[in-house]
Amino acid sequence: MFWSKYFIPTSKEIPSGAKIPSHQLMLRAGMIKQESAGIYSWLPLGLKVLKKIENIVREEQELAGAIEILMPTLQSSDLWVESGRYDGYGDEMLRITDRHDANLLYGPTNEEQVTEIFRTYIKSYKNLPLNLFHIQWKFRDEIRPRFGLLRGREFLMKDAYSFDLNEKDSRISYNKMFVSYMSIFERLGIKAIPVVADSGPIGGNISHEFSIITKTGETEIYYDKRIAHIDISSMPLSSDRDLEVIVDEYTKLYSATDDKHDKNIYNSQVPEEFKGKGKAIEVGHIFSFGTKYSEPMKAFINDENGKNVPVFMGSYGVGVSRLVAAIIESSFDDDGIVWPKSVTPFEVGIINLGHSDKECIKVSSQIKSDLENNGLEVLLDDRDESIGKKYADMDLIGLPYQIIIGPRDLKEEKIEIKDRANKSKESIDLKSVVKLLTSKF
Repeated sequence: MFWSKYFIPTSKEIPSGAKIPSHQLMLRAGMIKQESAGIYSWLPLGLKVLKKIENIVREEQELAGAIEILMPTLQSSDLWVESGRYDGYGDEMLRITDRHDANLLYGPTNEEQVTEIFRTYIKSYKNLPLNLFHIQWKFRDEIRPRFGLLRGREFLMKDAYSFDLNEKDSRISYNKMFVSYMSIFERLGIKAIPVVADSGPIGGNISHEFSIITKTGETEIYYDKRIAHIDISSMPLSSDRDLEVIVDEYTKLYSATDDKHDKNIYNSQVPEEFKGKGKAIEVGHIFSFGTKYSEPMKAFINDENGKNVPVFMGSYGVGVSRLVAAIIESSFDDDGIVWPKSVTPFEVGIINLGHSDKECIKVSSQIKSDLENNGLEVLLDDRDESIGKKYADMDLIGLPYQIIIGPRDLKEEKIEIKDRANKSKESIDLKSVVKLLTSKF
């Protein structure tokens, strides 16, 4: 992609009202545009990152056996009345009356909708276990939307819902989602800590939040630092028992949100050198809530003895759009964003310092073409702008590697490569650049 042909409206100034780094940087990098309080348009650069995160989430959910569906943004209020949540959910729910005086709501979550789908089609234990997920926009009418995408009103969520015959099988489904979430966050390049948490309005007796430690977190958590060093990539995943072992590796170590924190247990279980405490951003939340929805909504199945029993359910959410901001909060510097390789909008940025130099133009275009032919996404800054702006903009948008091409270096058949994460630069032979960069992905 040529920068001059793309749409990246960068800005040097810090936007008024943007208080945290991710909000400031996303606006300055031209990733999003605020339309009203807590509601944003996604511009090309931001949308590319959002879609990459969405694809990673989708891939890991499918590997865990979840099946994708798509439910509507508008739901009938009758389903929520049936489950008993309509009056109790609160003012965050946007209630709508259509021209036929039907009461609708803009879904803040989908437990009722998916339960209705399940009860329509599934009648026997032979069709279990089942896990359905979708990636859809949600709306919660926050009284004070703030912090950009971390506390917005409209947001993209991945929601999965498991259905099982009994509590034992439901726990297996819970473990699958737990491990799937840890794999998602590992691929995204962030260290997530599973934390015992309150289930809130979703309900349930087992619940974990997945949080990352940042200076701008809203929730305080207490945890054993050894959690961050568990490596699931080397553990077997061939059986339900393997999943249980992995979950136990995490949950046997102390972790809790402030409202669940027990000082005495924390002090007795966690050695002083491993005590961790910090502000955290929640990026995922999973619940096992048994028959909370299936009983009132009559989502019953015939078990192996022919008895009609309520299905056991779980709910598993990941804030896809929130993750964009959360990744930035954990990976930025004074110059801008520093993207992990897995979600960067482009892997390589090329800065042509000789805008009108024929040789620079030729070499820049050739390297771009060669890298793209090797499967890399490349952004070539071919704009007629000052060198300073080109450097600043490329640092701001945070691509992992920059190729800097200037007339002086080309005379010696050299170019410069910059590693954005550690700000290191090296001069290499022109013929080696494609091989070097493709080896890094």
